[in-house]
Amino acid sequence: MPGNKERSAKSEALGGKNEKPPSSSSAPRTPDSALREEVASKQTRKLRARRTKRDSVWFGMGMFGIVGWSVAIPAVIGAGLGLWIDTRWPSRFSWTLMLLFPGVVLGCVNAWYWVECERKRIEKVRNEKDDG
Repeated sequence: MPGNKERSAKSEALGGKNEKPPSSSSAPRTPDSALREEVASKQTRKLRARRTKRDSVWFGMGMFGIVGWSVAIPAVIGAGLGLWIDTRWPSRFSWTLMLLFPGVVLGCVNAWYWVECERKRIEKVRNEKDDG
């Protein structure tokens, strides 16, 4: 039969495999395949950890610093500007306190932005871990 010869020639060209590989759901798991899956999982985790080295204790401390400075700097700028206005044009209202409040609010919004960016990055990494 010419059809069988063609199939065997194609099979030899493709490495001699003529049948489909068994699906993972129908084939029973052998100790060897379980070991391979475990090793592959650990390898993926290690490679991901090497790519994202910044997730350490020092990185966490640095994030505290970024959040702290992002609140402190606008608050100090607001208070400084208010103090300058109070010394130039005295009035019965304290511009120092009035501008300190918007500085703190702006700083809190800024800190929220940084924390939200990091939260999204962490969620992205977790989703990649679940998918991969």
